[in-house]
Amino acid sequence: MHDYLASLRLSENLISIITNLTCALLILLVGIWLAARLANFAQRAMARAKLDVTLIGFLRNLIYGVLIAVLIVMALQQAGVPSAPLLAALGAGGLAIGLALQGSLSNLAWGVLLIVFRPFRVGDFIHAGGIDGTVESINLMHTTLVLPDNREAVVPNAKIGAEAIINFNRRGTRRFELKVGMGYKDDIGKAMGAIRQLYEADARILQDPAPGIWTESLGESSVNLVLRAYVRSSDVWAVQTDLLRAVKERFDAEGISIPYPHREVVVVNKSGERGMGNGEHVA
Repeated sequence: MHDYLASLRLSENLISIITNLTCALLILLVGIWLAARLANFAQRAMARAKLDVTLIGFLRNLIYGVLIAVLIVMALQQAGVPSAPLLAALGAGGLAIGLALQGSLSNLAWGVLLIVFRPFRVGDFIHAGGIDGTVESINLMHTTLVLPDNREAVVPNAKIGAEAIINFNRRGTRRFELKVGMGYKDDIGKAMGAIRQLYEADARILQDPAPGIWTESLGESSVNLVLRAYVRSSDVWAVQTDLLRAVKERFDAEGISIPYPHREVVVVNKSGERGMGNGEHVA
């Protein structure tokens, strides 16, 4: 009788173990199927919201990974494995991984923020992380910039997020500034009028906001003018160089001098007589 009861209890325990394992396996299989469906649904919802493709893929995989982790804990608990030690082990492992990957996680966090808030886009010319360049690509860990001399810079997103970001293209227009000197004996009104004609002649220079000319300072050998005007962001360099050349040519045609620093050399001969040099100029 005693052997019969022991055999019966063993059979019941075996049946219970098999039942628990079967339920755990079902939870795992059905859960994986549901997790994939939920992750794909979230991916489609984010695509309809027009989030960045890189961010969509990252969030989809993150949702799927979290759901799978929850499923594994549920399945092990159903199979009879105590959940408290498992959760503690997962927490300790997560903490260790977080400390080991602190820099990478910082880049990842800033990558998500840069993609969500979009302080710049691909093709923008920016100053970020102490570097000036055109944005070639943005991913979750780093941003690739092409420098003006065609070098490539891979900048960690944490470095970009930790400093000020200057976007030169965001508003579509930029103001440039040039400084030009003219002689004290020349007509300042005539010089300003010539520059205004150059403004009007160049269709790339925007008239709203209106370009301007101001007297900046009275230098040692010149009256210094400052020229400011707005152009499209893509035209800023070409317009500056073209306008500077046009000002030089117009001043030459109008007889307006562009002085440069000079000094007078005094020559002392052997007899002690002083004589004036021929006006050696020092650029």
